Amino acid sequence: MSTSLTETASPPQLRRALGLWDLILYGLIVIQPTAPMPVYGVMSERSHGYAVITVLLAMMAMLFTAISYGRMASAYPSAGSAFTYVGREIHPALGYLTGWSMAMDYVLNPLICTILCSKFAMNFLPEIPYTVWVVAFVSLFTALNMQGIQTSARINSTLVAIMGVVILLFLGAAVRYVHAAPHDGIAFFTRPFFDPKTFSIRSILGGTSLAVLTYIGFDGISTLSEEAKNPRRNILLATVFVCLLTGVLASIEVYAAQLIWPGAQSFPDVDTAFVFVAGRAGGRWLFSIINVTLLVATFGSALGAQLGAARLLYGMGRSSALPRGFFGAIEPKKRIPRNNVLLVGAVALIGAMVLSFERGVELLNFGALLAFMGVNASALARFYFRETHKRWFSFVSPVLGFLICMLLWLSLSWRAKVLGTAWMVIGLAYGAYNTRGFRRGLVNFEIPGANGQDEAIVTDGTPAAQP
Repeated sequence: MSTSLTETASPPQLRRALGLWDLILYGLIVIQPTAPMPVYGVMSERSHGYAVITVLLAMMAMLFTAISYGRMASAYPSAGSAFTYVGREIHPALGYLTGWSMAMDYVLNPLICTILCSKFAMNFLPEIPYTVWVVAFVSLFTALNMQGIQTSARINSTLVAIMGVVILLFLGAAVRYVHAAPHDGIAFFTRPFFDPKTFSIRSILGGTSLAVLTYIGFDGISTLSEEAKNPRRNILLATVFVCLLTGVLASIEVYAAQLIWPGAQSFPDVDTAFVFVAGRAGGRWLFSIINVTLLVATFGSALGAQLGAARLLYGMGRSSALPRGFFGAIEPKKRIPRNNVLLVGAVALIGAMVLSFERGVELLNFGALLAFMGVNASALARFYFRETHKRWFSFVSPVLGFLICMLLWLSLSWRAKVLGTAWMVIGLAYGAYNTRGFRRGLVNFEIPGANGQDEAIVTDGTPAAQP
């Protein structure tokens, strides 16, 4: 299967405008510094009150995958992310299927955020219909992302600062509440980690499969490789740092919440449990602030998710996995994939009207974990099997990342597996149609060269001969 390209007339290129701090801010916004708050109640119930352990275990699991993402981005600084890594290192057809699964993941993320933003807003203004909120939020997300990458980076800085202040307010209220509340000494502070009466490995593993949601989104940093300054260094640093920082912040937030609301006590509403925890610690004012913060955090996540989805589709379109004329086009003035930004906005608008939040999250996990397995397999092939001097870390890290992601993928509900498989079958059908039964090349991969032009390449990772 030939995947070589010849260099053609230079099309508009993405602008390299993002430094290391911009990448870190983007990753934090996509994941959200408040990431464990929306899923806290479900994590706590599933793990029988050991939410902090599930967050820490999930962090260790995702760190292996984050390292694989960062190392692959340093080798292939392309907007296609996992799609490019798997296609280049393993096989173009598998790269195409990985991109297809990621497309579901990335497109569903802004859709889910739109649903959440609309429902958070209705908590304050219930007289405005849900449909109006959906239209308003989708329109705002799309308009902001149409302004270009530098505008989005400035907005990210503001959102991170706001969420950081609110987290500090919550932690301050938590310390005051715990100090004043009666407890039984040191056992009170260690019970969130171990209580012989309730500790269960099976329950904790079940909670960990949910806690992974806290970290999903760190891979979005790699989709900005073509807009990053010094991507071979900064993408790896930003990806690992964001995953680690998210885990530390999430653990502190969840641990404080467990001290305020001990054990697996039932919540008035499990889906908004953290809001009630905040209300117990600080009263009505903190209850309202956390509500607003989650709205702001979800807003920022949707903004970043739409940006990442548009650039993933751009990478697939430029590589001919999707129609290149539409998905691989760059708007000359702003130098953004405008068609894809508008398309993702349209999907979010329609999907938020017909899809439930729970169903969307299940499908998002299906696509994300498949992509994570693909990236770990690619890192193993690239940095171990194809290296002359083999290092143990280059074997152990991606293997552990792959096995953990596979275990979590196997633990998904049967409904998620059925719907996710249906999506993959559609992708296979399109691929067969696009290649006349896979009788001709499926994907052409392009990697930006050092001079700002795309290099023609072949599947084994070496530049193709230029005419």
